[in-house]
Amino acid sequence: METRKVQRLGPSTLAMTLPAEWTRNYDVEKGDEVSIRLGGKGTLTVMPESVQTEESEAVITASGLTADALERAIVAQYVLGRRVIRVDVEEGETLDSAHINAVYNAETQLMGLGVIEETPESIAIRCSVDAEDFTLDNLLERLESTGSTMRNEAVKALAVENPDLAQRALNRERQANKIFVLLLRLIFTSYQNPNLARSVGLSDSFPLVGYRSIAKNLELTADNAEDIAEIALEAEGHALNVDQKTVRRIREFTDEVNGLTEQAVAAAVDRDYDAAIEVRERFGEIDTREQEILTDLPEMSNDRLLEVREVLVSLDQTAQYAVRNAEIATNLALNEESEHISIR
Repeated sequence: METRKVQRLGPSTLAMTLPAEWTRNYDVEKGDEVSIRLGGKGTLTVMPESVQTEESEAVITASGLTADALERAIVAQYVLGRRVIRVDVEEGETLDSAHINAVYNAETQLMGLGVIEETPESIAIRCSVDAEDFTLDNLLERLESTGSTMRNEAVKALAVENPDLAQRALNRERQANKIFVLLLRLIFTSYQNPNLARSVGLSDSFPLVGYRSIAKNLELTADNAEDIAEIALEAEGHALNVDQKTVRRIREFTDEVNGLTEQAVAAAVDRDYDAAIEVRERFGEIDTREQEILTDLPEMSNDRLLEVREVLVSLDQTAQYAVRNAEIATNLALNEESEHISIR
């Protein structure tokens, strides 16, 4: 860490010099404008104009990569905030069909990505998403809502023996993944460029780590809903071998879990300590619900019993992820002054 001496330039003006190496690296010269941002804990961030307007480009050489590895590389560069991702091959080669398909598969998975140039040797894709188009709070709420909708459709599919509802839930998984990866992109770019934090709805970058964990937990709850939908598609008659009373209890359990996941995310985005504590209390009321329903089941084959248990386990895991999100919400809330906390 370097130290700089603060100098007085006038009656009310204090100044310090910028490191010479930094000015060379970012082409900052006399007369240029820089952005200054005040942060928490006495931090002061100086951003050169070149960084604020930079549109980074990544070049991936597909030669030697499998189609799956290429697809993963494209997703990674998207998450890292690249504006343009170019896929090419070594001199004298052309892209094979597997690599071309991998590029287009990645394009369909990622929000705002489109092919802008294609030749036999190269494909360029560009992300049209800007940080100003979304807020992290809104995207977290959308991801939670998508997961809840998937859960409702999957459990209802089992209740009314409707495979179309189950398939609808599975189809939503792609949208949930798009929102999750977009969240990662905005979180990473906001971390790299603190000026973007305000663009995505944050006053500082402190919540970014917590938001990353919440997003992952919500993505996992969507996976749980996907598991239930797959059970509905594969089960005999697309239903569980249980009576209507048990079906009703499972649907009520689902409603309670949905309430937990929604409240946990709301507590995080609102920095609501009381709501976060309430999530833990509500979880305590349903913590044994899975075992209670299993204990009351009549005799049935192991295969049918396993189907019921897998549905209940998926719902219970979702409730546990909601508690984890509530714990993160607690940390976010306690970092700010409230009726409970005074920070000196």
